[in-house]
Amino acid sequence: MGNDILRRIPKIDVLLGRPALVGARERHPQALIKSVASAYMDELRNAALKGLIDAIPSIGEIETELLDRLDNNGYYSLKRVINATGVVLHTNLGRAPLGESVAEHVASVSKGYCNLEYDLNEGARGSRYTHIEKLLCRLTGAEAAMVVNNNAAAVFLMLNTLAKGKKTAVSRGELVEIGGSFRVPEIMRESGAELMEIGTTNKTHPYDYERACENGAEVLLKVHTSNFVMNGFTESVDVPELRKIADAAGAMLLYDLGGGFMFTKETLGVKEGYAVFQCLRDGADVVCFSGDKLFGSAQCGILIGKKEYIEKIKKNQLTRMLRIDKLSLAAVEATLQYCADITLAKERIPVIRMLSMDADECKLIAERLKAKITEYAPECECELMPLIDEAGGGSLPGAEFEGWGVAVSIPWLDVLAAEKALRKRRVPIIVRTNKGNMVFSARTITDDDILEIASAMAELTGGKA
Repeated sequence: MGNDILRRIPKIDVLLGRPALVGARERHPQALIKSVASAYMDELRNAALKGLIDAIPSIGEIETELLDRLDNNGYYSLKRVINATGVVLHTNLGRAPLGESVAEHVASVSKGYCNLEYDLNEGARGSRYTHIEKLLCRLTGAEAAMVVNNNAAAVFLMLNTLAKGKKTAVSRGELVEIGGSFRVPEIMRESGAELMEIGTTNKTHPYDYERACENGAEVLLKVHTSNFVMNGFTESVDVPELRKIADAAGAMLLYDLGGGFMFTKETLGVKEGYAVFQCLRDGADVVCFSGDKLFGSAQCGILIGKKEYIEKIKKNQLTRMLRIDKLSLAAVEATLQYCADITLAKERIPVIRMLSMDADECKLIAERLKAKITEYAPECECELMPLIDEAGGGSLPGAEFEGWGVAVSIPWLDVLAAEKALRKRRVPIIVRTNKGNMVFSARTITDDDILEIASAMAELTGGKA
């Protein structure tokens, strides 16, 4: 029986000669069509050998499946998706989206050569850090700044350069593990810093740091708690108090902020968050933070602080391994251009706009989405509903953002089947599910997304195309 089934699998040359697949060459490279066809034939062959199928689809059905894989799944594995989850910095969905003008600048830089490490004034070799250093210093009040490929790299370089071989005091409540099993104690050991654990998990007092300095601590390291919140019987020491302790002991104060705003939380209208320039004003010698979190740009790690320390980090031999690429650098510079004015930032930096939206603004978007879905797919059952959205990305753990969304159900279609169908589109749509409904949060969608979502619902219900 198995051999009979295998003999019914069509040959690749026969498949590629089918009219629809010949026509697909106008949209896809021939090599891709052949690769997709070969992969599907292998799937059928393996399924037959394992006894998982009783019959091979007809050649017409195979042709349809291949066209679906080519046209609906698209050419690329990495692709744009619509984030309707309400999680602004969704780590699995690429964290911060770039604004249109920022993306245009990145595209412009990428299309040809650029002056990445070329001084146009001098006509000689330059440094990639000069493109953003003055901007960062002007916006944050730092004496110097630099950028590497991500914040994990920034933390490592900071410790390896400034704390190697030195006793470094860290609160036990800040010895965290973040995504990808990145643990502060382990990264400190790899960097060469000598960890001094102080305080307890839930309480660390100023005298814990003072005792650490009495016992030889030369560096005080403060670390953001990233993706968790500790409530109840807790206490920690803030940066201004740490500055006093460091000054009294002649110690250095380093701060891994993780995710920081370029604006105050009051300016943004949010309840949580720390502005990076406040960290320096409060007394940190060097602060590092992520570019693709609350800053709202490309993945990178940004270091700001005293010139003598930043210059040492720049000269670290490991910096070349961890340096930022030209496209990320272009995105960072373009984003910084909009950080001098909160109104402009809300217009041009999507993360700033989304996090500063209040519930009423979200409700207006949700109402437009509901109306468009009703127009395109009247068979859908739609209902406005209040939501609690998140910052995400380990940036503001525990912070809640009141918003609105649309709960949608299709009477004859299971919610999980509908959710899966949305994920399989050429432009996948990622949603929440709740009590048999697909839930589209208004906070993280754009006007263009509204039409795309409505069209998707029309396809699911057979409604308006």
